[in-house]
Amino acid sequence: MSNPYEHLHAYWRMEYIETPGALKGKNPFVELPKLENERESLVLYKGETGFLILNRFPYNAGHLLALPYREVADLEDLDSKEKMEFLDLIIKAKQMLTHALKPDGFNVGMNLGSSAGAGIPSHLHAHIVPRWNGDTNFMPVISKTRVLPASLESMWDRLKQAKEELDL
Repeated sequence: MSNPYEHLHAYWRMEYIETPGALKGKNPFVELPKLENERESLVLYKGETGFLILNRFPYNAGHLLALPYREVADLEDLDSKEKMEFLDLIIKAKQMLTHALKPDGFNVGMNLGSSAGAGIPSHLHAHIVPRWNGDTNFMPVISKTRVLPASLESMWDRLKQAKEELDL
């Protein structure tokens, strides 16, 4: 009989592996904010020129993305209004995450271009990743696997509540 602790099961991850058919071949960063069900799309905040969304493939619990609605590849492609709101979205994300999750710090960054690691290089986005003292573990190092303590849906609920409590 095998030890039940020898295997890590994350059954809920399958829905992220199997990309929804409606998005195949399309830029999800353009399509997701158009969906009416924000919880299903994981959109947390919609501004005038951009939005915040939970990352479907998070580095850590609460990993958010700030994006312009318009598909642009680089910072210099943003107009002045988009540039201002892009930074404002990063600040709002940090406020929501601080209120809801009380992290000890943040990683904020962008991967510009495929060679820099951008998964969708044609659509500029910033990663806002909450961090806690001691949150690293052996899983990403030895198996390229991340262990997250909460589902995306429950994280969306917590961050949406934080957004409303902060009146963002």
